Amino acid sequence: MMTMIGGFFAVGAELLLPGVAVLCRDWPVLQAVATLPLLLLLSYWCCASRFPESPRWFLATYQISQAKKALQNISTQNKVFLGEEIYPAESLLSEIDVAYPEDSPARYHHILELWHTRIIWRNCLILGFTLFIGTGIQYCFTRNLHSFSPNFYFSYFLRVVTGAAACVLLCLSVERFGRRGVLLLSAIVTGLSSLLLLALTQYLQSALVLLLSAIGLLASQALAMLSVFFGGEVMPTVVRGGALGLVLGAGCVGMAASSLIELQNNGGYFLYHVVFASFAVLSVLCVMQLPESKRKPLPDSLRDGENQRRPPLFPDRDERDALPLLRTPTAASDYDPESYSRLVTATKKMLGRERPYMTAASSHCPLLATDAHDAQEEKALHKESS
Repeated sequence: MMTMIGGFFAVGAELLLPGVAVLCRDWPVLQAVATLPLLLLLSYWCCASRFPESPRWFLATYQISQAKKALQNISTQNKVFLGEEIYPAESLLSEIDVAYPEDSPARYHHILELWHTRIIWRNCLILGFTLFIGTGIQYCFTRNLHSFSPNFYFSYFLRVVTGAAACVLLCLSVERFGRRGVLLLSAIVTGLSSLLLLALTQYLQSALVLLLSAIGLLASQALAMLSVFFGGEVMPTVVRGGALGLVLGAGCVGMAASSLIELQNNGGYFLYHVVFASFAVLSVLCVMQLPESKRKPLPDSLRDGENQRRPPLFPDRDERDALPLLRTPTAASDYDPESYSRLVTATKKMLGRERPYMTAASSHCPLLATDAHDAQEEKALHKESS
């Protein structure tokens, strides 16, 4: 969900950017103040070492000591001390010791290892392709807005407002209908809007052209945002940073393509629109090959990423672990797999410990021997009485 929060911050920054530009024009002193965020961005390289690393990545790459330090720092900052628990043997650090031996070597992974995978590389390619389309096709919709108002702020603020609406719609829909279904819907709406504007702009009324442009902007921005959010859940932990970098790089290529058309005074715009409309239709078929990440754990290793299955279009009769594309919401159960796994781990540890009462009990006669002795006495008494 951090991607959605980042999207809201980006929308807020775009809303404030025209006002800052006007103030800098009227007040030259503010031009120096406007460069302060740039200086902060440049100082990030020096302060990057102070940001904590992900404990999940440490565990996925078998860096056990660094993972323990990261967890202890997080617990100290949250005022939760792991060493002062009532049962320290069932603490998180002891579970890490049981699951990961300390002598295990670290396993680092490079982004070039994606060439030897099949499903992970396909998912990365599809999500990069959808992000490329979502960022590049937005110029095809904003160009139609100049005929309604030559003012720059009209098209600018309409694009920002549709971006905010796309963020809100994604927050409300992806948890209910799934990431894959919403991404497919965004690709379909983007392709249909671009095709209608490409073929029928001269024959449609101006209000309908404006409506199609706004809907296309909304769907394309939702397609771009959800591609990044989906990539963060589908890519394995060991290569998630590099894979997301490739996906975001494809999005930057799409933004650069639209800027290139503007610099050439819209030369070749028709071909540009035809290519991106065709790509939007092609992306509908590509999205069908993606797995569903809703209600599923994040993949950590490359093997987990390769085991992701493509769910069926409609739900099957037998309830499989793969989520279909179109699924009706089911009632929530009281079963908590995380609590159950912790209970199983604690039970195994308790069974594996030495039991002092077993030593004391071993000095006495066994229960079966006592029962046999009582049975023999009863037989002897029965014979005497007879």
